[in-house]
Amino acid sequence: MNKKIILIIGGPGSGKTTLIDELSKHGHICFPEISRAVTKQAQEQGIDNLFLTEPLLFSKLLLEGRIKQYQDACEQPAEVVFIDRGIPDVLAYMHYKGDSYPESFDAASKQHVYHQIFLLPPWEGIYVSDEQRYENFEQASQIHHHLVSTYKTYGYELIEVPKDTVENRMRFILDRI
Repeated sequence: MNKKIILIIGGPGSGKTTLIDELSKHGHICFPEISRAVTKQAQEQGIDNLFLTEPLLFSKLLLEGRIKQYQDACEQPAEVVFIDRGIPDVLAYMHYKGDSYPESFDAASKQHVYHQIFLLPPWEGIYVSDEQRYENFEQASQIHHHLVSTYKTYGYELIEVPKDTVENRMRFILDRI
C-alpha cells in the first residue's frame, strides 16, 4: 500500500480543527492538533502560555509530538491519513517569533515527508480567540505567511482550500487526493 499522509495547515482560527473533525466523522483516519494539549498541560502546571514564556521548550514538545504523530500515521492501516499541522509548522512558528532553533528541527522536517499539503487561508469571519489561542487575527495572518514560506522552503506545493462550508472544503480536499 502506498500511504498518503496529508496535512491540513493554516494559521490559527482558519478552520483546521473543524475540517479534521468532519473528515473523522466521515470515517477518515485523522490526527488532531497537539499544541492545545501541550498548552493546556502547561497551564495546569501554572505556566499561563508556554509558547510565549519558553518558546524553545514548547517547540521541542510540539516537535516530539508531531514526529510521533507522523510515525503513528505510517502505521495506520488506511491508505490516507490526515494530520492537523505538521513538523514544519514548528519552524514556521519559531520564524514568526524570531527565535532560533536546533539543527535537529530542520533535520526532522527533511526526514518526515508528507504526501500533500492543504492550506486554509486566514478567514476573519470564522476567527475566534480562546484560552489556548492567544493570537489576534492580524497575528494569525502573519503566522499564515510564515507557514507558506516555511513549507515552500521544504519544496512543498501548497493547495489552498477555498473559504466555504466545511462540507465543501472537505469535498475539495477529497477530490484532490
